[in-house]
Amino acid sequence: MTDLLGIGRSGVTAYRKALSTVGENVANAETPGYARRLATLREQTAVSTTPLYRPSTSFGGVDMVGVERVWNDFKAADARTSAADAGRADARVRWLTITESALDDGASGVGAQIGAVFNAADALASDPNGQMPRRAMLLAIDGAAGAIRTTAERLSTASDGIAAEAQTTIDAINGDLASLAKVNLALLRTADGSSPRAQLSDERDRLLDKLSNRMGLEVTLGTSGTARVTLAGSGAVLLDGARPAELSLVRSSDGLLSVAMADGQGGTTPVFPMDGSLAGLIDVAATVADRRATLDSIAGQFASALNGWQAQGVDKNGNPGGNLLTIGAEGAISLMPATADPDAIAAGLDDGPANGNLLTLSSLRGEGGVEARWAAMVTGQAQSLASAKSESTAASARSDSAFAARDEASGIDLDREAADLLRFQQAYNGSAKVIQVARETLQSILQLF
Repeated sequence: MTDLLGIGRSGVTAYRKALSTVGENVANAETPGYARRLATLREQTAVSTTPLYRPSTSFGGVDMVGVERVWNDFKAADARTSAADAGRADARVRWLTITESALDDGASGVGAQIGAVFNAADALASDPNGQMPRRAMLLAIDGAAGAIRTTAERLSTASDGIAAEAQTTIDAINGDLASLAKVNLALLRTADGSSPRAQLSDERDRLLDKLSNRMGLEVTLGTSGTARVTLAGSGAVLLDGARPAELSLVRSSDGLLSVAMADGQGGTTPVFPMDGSLAGLIDVAATVADRRATLDSIAGQFASALNGWQAQGVDKNGNPGGNLLTIGAEGAISLMPATADPDAIAAGLDDGPANGNLLTLSSLRGEGGVEARWAAMVTGQAQSLASAKSESTAASARSDSAFAARDEASGIDLDREAADLLRFQQAYNGSAKVIQVARETLQSILQLF
């Protein structure tokens, strides 16, 4: 009789816990990073004893031995890898789009404004002594210099924005590594198959998802569920047990970015992220630095070519032509008109007609000229952006597919939970019925005396 009561009691206890597990699954169906829990039930072993006066067997019933977290390590690793690829591609697309906007190729852009200088020179050649066409040419030169300065300022702003986002990303990575170290410590203190272990594992994988989006990772899980994290492609250890690495951002004067890791002895060691948004930011920072260097070169060539042309001729008063543009060590951002006097334009030649020098200005155009170099840079930027968009679309699709596959294995299916709820409810009711029958049987036996 006690065996019958014990079997019923064990069933009620085990299935109540199982129902609680199903309820937790349902309640967290929409919780990001939550992995399905599976109640692990096992029959209790029947124990035989041989007392001195009689043999007996004790039947145990059923027991819930633990909570299993439904998880697929292979699919999780694939999702993290695809997230790193998508993070890198997304960062590149966002900032390459901003860079393309900075390289304005419209009517107010550098290309059109430089072209306006040559057009104004052609107009002045028809009336070399006219004040209006001389003023128009000075305005065109001022407009070209202004367009170059504006573009340089926009590229500088983009470079600063990339660096700021990279620093924010580094700070977030350091914070997540520190949090993951605490989770590792907590995992060492929890029992396998317990609800706290499952909750900590969820938090561990949520942190790994965030980290993998920011930089490519390789993760090794210990027997207690602790994560050892290394940088993908390099093997640099980012987290070992409760010892997180500390990363820092290094920015050079031209805007190039790199990452260093503290070596524990007061120094740093360079590390090289290959994937994740941080790698994308480093890549696009190099692209913007190249665009800025090219623009500086174009500005310098424009100033040198225009001043050299000016020096060949004489101004309206017959004096040798002086500089029309000045440029400082800062490059394109410092390009400025050197004169506001329309008479200073060296339209003529000392021994030639009044428009003789103007007729030679068109020789500065063509292959290798500033207009051609600007057009080549804009075209190269457009091609880079188009390639990045294609890469981002493919990486995003692959990431979505990988996470969908992971969620299919570990996510919550409410239909399945409803079936489990019904099954455990029936088992619970059956166990309660066993207790009721045992009670009624015991009462019937007692009534015999």
